[in-house]
Amino acid sequence: MEAMRQSWSDDRLDDLNKRVDEGFTRVDAQFARVDERFAHLEGRMEAGFARVDAKLEESYARVDAKLEESYARVDAKLDESYGRLDAKLDRKLDASAAELRQEMKLGFDQINARFDAMQQTMIRVGAGLIGVLIASAAGLIATQL
Repeated sequence: MEAMRQSWSDDRLDDLNKRVDEGFTRVDAQFARVDERFAHLEGRMEAGFARVDAKLEESYARVDAKLEESYARVDAKLDESYGRLDAKLDRKLDASAAELRQEMKLGFDQINARFDAMQQTMIRVGAGLIGVLIASAAGLIATQL
């Protein structure tokens, strides 16, 4: 009876071993199909990401172009504004410089007039002193003779 049980168990174990091997073979086949699906899905994802990247690059290029166009318009407007401001500033500076020149000329004319008056006064005083000296010298000479 013992020998029968032994052979029965060995046969059953062999059968179990065979079924386990067949199960692993089926699992391996299923994993192979899953691997194929993942590979296919990975390819689709990479293609999708490539399309998204291309669209983003295209969008970035359009945004860059619009920004450059906007920057150019702003630069042109700023150049125009700076030009007007520069011209206005030049006119004001020219007017201020002319006004300052007039004020300085008027001031120098007044100073020149004062110097002229002082010179005339000095000439009169000098002439008076010379006259007094001549009169004094003549009086001294007349008293000495």
